[in-house]
Amino acid sequence: MTPVMTAPEVGALLDQIFPQIHAGGRAYSVERVDEGVAVVRLSPTEIHLRPGGTVSGPAMMALADFAAYVVILAHIGPVALAVTTNLNINFLRKPEPGQDLLAECRILKLGQRLVVTEVSINREGDGETVAHATATYSVPPR
Repeated sequence: MTPVMTAPEVGALLDQIFPQIHAGGRAYSVERVDEGVAVVRLSPTEIHLRPGGTVSGPAMMALADFAAYVVILAHIGPVALAVTTNLNINFLRKPEPGQDLLAECRILKLGQRLVVTEVSINREGDGETVAHATATYSVPPR
C-alpha cells in the first residue's frame, strides 16, 4: 500500500478541513507516513489530563481516531468525508503527564467502502505501550 499523500500534505489538509483538532493549542501532529502506516503525536496539555495524574481515556481515544484518519487520508487521498464506524480501545498502562504519546496506525484492510486499522499508542522515550485500539472507517464511493 503506497501512500498518495505525505505527512506534511496530510497535516496541511487537516489544518484546512479539521481545524478544531487544534482547539486549545496544537497538541496533535502528524509525524510520519509510510507504506500502510502513519505515526501521530499527542503532546498532552492540562486539558488532556484526568484526576489521578494521567492522560485521560478520551484523549487517548481521540489520538487513536486521529491516527486512523491520518493513515486513511494518506492512502486514499483528500477524502474528508471518511467517518469512523467503530473504535475499540484497550487501556494497558497509565501514561504519566509530561510525556508525549506516539500512535502508530497500520491499515489491516483497505476495501472499497471500509478501512480497518490497528493502533498502538506508546510513551515516547521508553516505547512502553499504554493502549491498543482498532478502528474501522467508512469511506465514500470513489
